[in-house]
Amino acid sequence: MKRAGLVNLTVLLLIVVLAIAGWWYAQQPAPFRVLPVYGQRAEGNTTKADGNYHVIDRFELIDQQGQRFTNEQLRGRIYVADFFFANCRDICPAMTNQMARVYKEYKANKEICFVSHTVDPSRDTVAALAAYAQLHDAEYGKWYFLTGEKADIYKLARNSYLLSATEGDGGTNDFVHTQNFALIDTLGRIRGFYDGTDSV
Repeated sequence: MKRAGLVNLTVLLLIVVLAIAGWWYAQQPAPFRVLPVYGQRAEGNTTKADGNYHVIDRFELIDQQGQRFTNEQLRGRIYVADFFFANCRDICPAMTNQMARVYKEYKANKEICFVSHTVDPSRDTVAALAAYAQLHDAEYGKWYFLTGEKADIYKLARNSYLLSATEGDGGTNDFVHTQNFALIDTLGRIRGFYDGTDSV
């Protein structure tokens, strides 16, 4: 009888210990996940700070307030970039809705911003982009809508953000239309690609 009681007590203690261990494990923060760095290492880039990785090339465009905008204004900030056009009736509305959802989630974080580049600069004028930004409650300084020369924007999409595998010169018949977002770190390196139509 004493032996049965001892076995029961041991089993009970084991259950209690396992329950405490399970509770403790559940309280621990999720493991830190290191994101990869995308793009081939640039041979001529010897900056130790960025690990000699591919970085977004310097660019100069115009934002929704008609101000000159360069990627130097993004240095030191994490940002999500996409390529869209305001008159799109295909994937762009879904992309913008997802961007707006993430934007609202991180709006208070000063280290994070959002950058949407138009692929239809002939129609997406500064005034059109300003109206589009207002439609989506985009705060200036937090979510930028950029326009400029078509060839420059398309070169950025293909060669810097690596968001299009198609070839082209940004000419009249060239068109880039991608649903992907790029996550860029504080050093201008690509750290992720995400489907901009996916709500998960």
